[in-house]
Amino acid sequence: MEKIVGIGEYAISEFEGDLIKTFALASCVAITAYNPLLKVAGMIHIALPSPSDREEGLRRPGYYATSGIPLLINKMGKEYGSRVEDLQIKIFGGALSIRNADYFTIGSRNCSAVRDTLVSMNLRVLEAQTGGTVIRNIEMDVQTGLIIMKTLPINF
Repeated sequence: MEKIVGIGEYAISEFEGDLIKTFALASCVAITAYNPLLKVAGMIHIALPSPSDREEGLRRPGYYATSGIPLLINKMGKEYGSRVEDLQIKIFGGALSIRNADYFTIGSRNCSAVRDTLVSMNLRVLEAQTGGTVIRNIEMDVQTGLIIMKTLPINF
């Protein structure tokens, strides 16, 4: 079964044959977490580094790196028994999404917030495909943790 992860959403699966997918990662960042011992996979598609206030973070936690990553990792632990030290973490996206050096640098700020949040949770990044000027589509095989990434140029 395919599980599609939209902006601000996450998915977790332990079912052999499932694929978790997200599309059109430009300045957004997808974080994948895979436990090879339990064969549990999770993915979140974050849009911004952190919420402007506490209420916003509570209302849409998956939208932000600082609230979404803990949400995903904690849910994988509580509901699937996954330990932090067993997780393989990969990150994708964080591209320069508009011409003229992206005044707001959302992509690079997202990547920084993702990395800082992961470090604060004692999670090590196994692979990072970030930055540049490409749109990334990714899919994750729940059984193997394998990621397939397809890229398209960002047309300014």
